[in-house]
Amino acid sequence: MAPVYMELKKSEKISPIFLSTAQHRQMLDQTLRIFGIMPDFDMNVMQPGQTLSDLTVRILSAWKGFFADNSIDAVLVQGDTTTVLASAIAAFYEKIPVGHIEAGLRTGNMMSPWPEEMNRRLADPISSWCFAPTELSKHNLIAENIPQDRCFVTGNTVIDSLLWMRDKLKVEKPDAMETARACGILDGFAKSFLAPGGRPWILVTGHRRESFGEGFLSICKALVAIADKYPEWGILYPVHMNPNVQEPVRRLLGNHNRICLIPPVAYREFIWLMDKCRFVVSDSGGVQEEAPSLGKPVLVMRDTTERPEGIEAGTCRLVGTDPDVIVREASLLIEDEAEYVRRSALKNPYGDGTASAKIRTILESNI
Repeated sequence: MAPVYMELKKSEKISPIFLSTAQHRQMLDQTLRIFGIMPDFDMNVMQPGQTLSDLTVRILSAWKGFFADNSIDAVLVQGDTTTVLASAIAAFYEKIPVGHIEAGLRTGNMMSPWPEEMNRRLADPISSWCFAPTELSKHNLIAENIPQDRCFVTGNTVIDSLLWMRDKLKVEKPDAMETARACGILDGFAKSFLAPGGRPWILVTGHRRESFGEGFLSICKALVAIADKYPEWGILYPVHMNPNVQEPVRRLLGNHNRICLIPPVAYREFIWLMDKCRFVVSDSGGVQEEAPSLGKPVLVMRDTTERPEGIEAGTCRLVGTDPDVIVREASLLIEDEAEYVRRSALKNPYGDGTASAKIRTILESNI
């Protein structure tokens, strides 16, 4: 949303207000500082150990108070979190038009990813503007009887952010060791893998609810197998703060000398790491879109994806949480240089960095 907000700030017709629900408080604050954004209103609704029902109730209540004190012409939401659905419903109840950025993504399975698939399916029909990242996403919307004049193909704003940050890093040229230390990476690992001329390494992220339990045990088993099979390679894993992720990951991977576990890193540092790694193993939706713009193949640790364009283009490959499949596909990228080069050179299907400007033009013509 940062590039959308910055683009709307240029408009002579629209005065944007930036609201934060404070999901992932620490990571959010770090990211907003990078973009120079200070929320105009912070709902601060997140609580430890919350249920999705509790969160939904608090968000609806927070929006009710905000609408009572402010005159709003439209509400923009992005993605598929519970905060997106609750915010869209709150605006709909007040008869305020909603714009859904990243609309139309579908897996076809309401339980995968859960609850994100349900969240986005319910947000789109009550949106006045569905900003779809691709033609396939628009097709999904129309197939669900959402009027075509409410569906717009813009590309995904995540690419706008990525390219903005990539250009910023090219100018800043951050020192490898200093950046590694800022991320909490041990000097030994940084010198061996992240320093100029270092050995190859893999970036890993994982946080999906559907993988809690057996799924994360299998993921950890696969990562140990890869590290043991390829002694020249390292694995760097910024571990999500959720206890369901922290416990198995630190218990099973914490003592391996070439698997480096670090806290979640800020957006700037994550883009830097993604640019330096050889390839990515992840269950993240955004990473499936971001990494190919940096020429990095992605192994997607999910059974389904709402981003099939990357699978079709070949930039991403579904591997689920089966250790044998993860190891086999990682081995292909490690051992077959021609295959790695081919997949690294494929075009990213998710946009060219102009999505925010397109969204601004559409809104200026409709509000």
